[in-house]
Amino acid sequence: MPDGRTRAATVGAMSTVLSVNVGRVRTVGPVRSGIDKRPVDGPVAVAAPGPRGHGGSGLAGDDVWDLRHHGGDDQAVYVYAREDLDDWSADLGRPLASGSFGENLTTAGVDVSATVVGEQWQVGDDLLLEVSDPRIPCRTFADFLAERRWVRRFTERAAPGTYLRVLRPGPVRAGDPIRVVLRPDHGVTVRTAFRALTTAPQLLPLLGPATQLSAEVRDLVRRRVPVAMDADAADPEDPGPEDAGAGDTDAGADRATGRDAGVAVGDER
Repeated sequence: MPDGRTRAATVGAMSTVLSVNVGRVRTVGPVRSGIDKRPVDGPVAVAAPGPRGHGGSGLAGDDVWDLRHHGGDDQAVYVYAREDLDDWSADLGRPLASGSFGENLTTAGVDVSATVVGEQWQVGDDLLLEVSDPRIPCRTFADFLAERRWVRRFTERAAPGTYLRVLRPGPVRAGDPIRVVLRPDHGVTVRTAFRALTTAPQLLPLLGPATQLSAEVRDLVRRRVPVAMDADAADPEDPGPEDAGAGDTDAGADRATGRDAGVAVGDER
């Protein structure tokens, strides 16, 4: 699969939960959002929250504001790798605490974006999670980080992290080991799915075997339609797509604003 950046192992022997992060709703730019996640001590209960529109986050004490477009069983838990946060920290020239990208679990020793869609993780003794959809960046994410051209930059990096659904509830705490107990043989990774949905729609046919993607994403795959992404805020210093570089990376990041009819975009959770 054409994935670009990968680490030596997806989930290794020393893969762990580095931090468990939850957030309460506050105002971020023009909207209310639960994207501001902070590390918490002690175990946090995790369970399937229910379908989109009714269920929010899978973590107890974690808020989702916009239940129409965010949360629910297929987005019960959002995971991002500490190693990718460290890469971004170096690029941005500022520290990024665990939870800075709105992730519920910050991992160590996991190449999250190289995991296979449908991969099942046992976390600790009881919790069983399944990799579902890649995270698609939105304007709220950009407003929260206050970085210029953030939607485009995050999209170009193609290290989106992943949402997971809860197959078996259980507690999670910092230090819990992560162990892969099932890996589908279709080989479709989170990064491939992200690129297909954003900058490289020619890859959409590759996602067909990944039946563990959410129904909304599978509908886009069936219709061969990439997700409609939020545009970055107007920036007078932005050279715009004509001068932003070669390749297919700008096409997805600068696609029309708004929400696709089939899949939610953004992070107001």
